[in-house]
Amino acid sequence: MTKKAELHYDGKVYELPIITGAENEKAIDISKLRGQSGLVTLDKGFKNTGSCESAITFLNGEEGILRYRGYSIEDLAEKATFLEVAFLLIYGELPTAEELDNFKEDVSKHTLVHEDVRSILDGFPSKSHPMGVLSSLVSSLTAFYPKSLDPNRSAEEVNGTIIRFIAKLPTLAAWSFKNRMRQPVIYPDNSLDYCENFIRMMFSLPTVNYEINPVVAAALNKLLILHADHEQNCSAATVRIVGSSHASLYASVSAGIAALWGPLHGGANQAVIEMLEEIKADGGDVDKYVAKAKDKSDPFRLMGFGHRVYKNFDPRATIIKKAADDVLSELGIEDPVLDIAMELEKVALEDEYFKARGLYPNVDFYSGIIYRALGIPTDMFTVMFALGRLPGWIAQWKEMRENNEPIGRPRQVYTGATQRKYVAIDKR
Repeated sequence: MTKKAELHYDGKVYELPIITGAENEKAIDISKLRGQSGLVTLDKGFKNTGSCESAITFLNGEEGILRYRGYSIEDLAEKATFLEVAFLLIYGELPTAEELDNFKEDVSKHTLVHEDVRSILDGFPSKSHPMGVLSSLVSSLTAFYPKSLDPNRSAEEVNGTIIRFIAKLPTLAAWSFKNRMRQPVIYPDNSLDYCENFIRMMFSLPTVNYEINPVVAAALNKLLILHADHEQNCSAATVRIVGSSHASLYASVSAGIAALWGPLHGGANQAVIEMLEEIKADGGDVDKYVAKAKDKSDPFRLMGFGHRVYKNFDPRATIIKKAADDVLSELGIEDPVLDIAMELEKVALEDEYFKARGLYPNVDFYSGIIYRALGIPTDMFTVMFALGRLPGWIAQWKEMRENNEPIGRPRQVYTGATQRKYVAIDKR
């Protein structure tokens, strides 16, 4: 017998179906509630509301579990490449050796962008935030590929858009960095793998070819995998709701980039470095700031510790901690800000106050450390996040379209003025 929940209201009983997910999670289906009863639910921030049924990512924050299409994040980060994970998220299965070779070859054919994109890039002041530049450049792709605007394209044409997007985003991301640094752009080198190519476009100059460190490339590969998808977060939900209007993939992801930009979402690792710099500017007294963090009356908060979803530990942080240690050891970085980070990490892992409250270093803490060690400016951190998240956004958009999901249209509880009469003013 199908389980149902009952809502008792105004002398009537309304039966609501219970939906059971693949991991035995339960949800009350209220999709017909308004039509039956005239009622809507109020759930600020949609913290308890499922907007869709999805087969892409499973996340259990209480137990620290993150899986892409059934594969644990630990296995993927240890054994896979980013393009393998991208293929998995977008197409539903890990590629065979032949499929992966074809995928990599297809991507390598589309890494260049139209020369007119440089004209758009040159129009941005050097002080432009790289996320604003990236979002604009992604949106501009609709002008260069107008067929992508057609909501009724064939699956083959949609796949062409997907391949182009995976290929071109590293170029656009690197160019947004070059715009900020007011350096000449570097064109892609398709003899390199995905991560190596991006690093080269970021750090090379026309007269100086950047020597790619394999430890750095491996760390970037892990970071991109860890960021590739994270269930129905703010930016993924944005991509889906924009896409539900039959907006193009480029337009939908451009909106997702804007959502990721905010400091409560993708900007968290930038906030980590800004906090560490604040501590350094105040003399570098870690104990002082630990005490401030413990003081409930003090507005100071430690950034990069704990997680709103993961209650005990962030499985991604466990993976990337080693990569951060490897990068710092390999590069031999001497940086007082990173020294403060290591002191804070030690406190968080050993202090009972932090342990009891689940205030462990999270993925934003370690990713911020890695990016700073590589010499990446803090306002570029979120661009790095966007580069990793692209496969997840594409998978979310693709799944939403293939499932023929209706246009997103949240309801509200109106709290404004009731009907009143307009009284004309004297306009003499």
